[in-house]
Amino acid sequence: MSSFNRRSFLLAPLAACFLGAACGFEPIYAPGGAGSELFGKVEVSAPNTVDSFLLVQNLEQKLGRSATSGNAYRLDVRVETAVQAAAITTTNEINRLSIDGRAEYTLKSNETGQILASGEVTDFVGYSAAGSTVSTLADERDARERLMVILSDQIVNRLYATPGLTS
Repeated sequence: MSSFNRRSFLLAPLAACFLGAACGFEPIYAPGGAGSELFGKVEVSAPNTVDSFLLVQNLEQKLGRSATSGNAYRLDVRVETAVQAAAITTTNEINRLSIDGRAEYTLKSNETGQILASGEVTDFVGYSAAGSTVSTLADERDARERLMVILSDQIVNRLYATPGLTS
């Protein structure tokens, strides 16, 4: 005879929700949450490379494009990338490349100048180099766009998790 109880198995996720609510879980975009506190109030530093342009574009998409005056916060970001061979054949031909990315960020209060959050995020993406020159360049461009989306997601998640940003 089996001791498996289907009712307790189905009720476990419901119990987990109640436990999550009891431990102080608060949605990001709830009134007073970090998402609503930052949305449209963060001025992101001006880009100076294609990679930083893509990163800033994604950050502004997630944090809301700020007005030109009256911003509560300033987010300075700096991005670096490096391309490396990831797969080499026995005849020394590169089949796959990898782009390693690193972004440093600092969130400051415009009112006090105090640094509220800072850190560094890293990740990598790969792309094929086995096709023609045109397809390899297109794959590299796509990989750089994907990498900047990943890095911007990591930065925004860390900003939302920063204590003390809610009103």
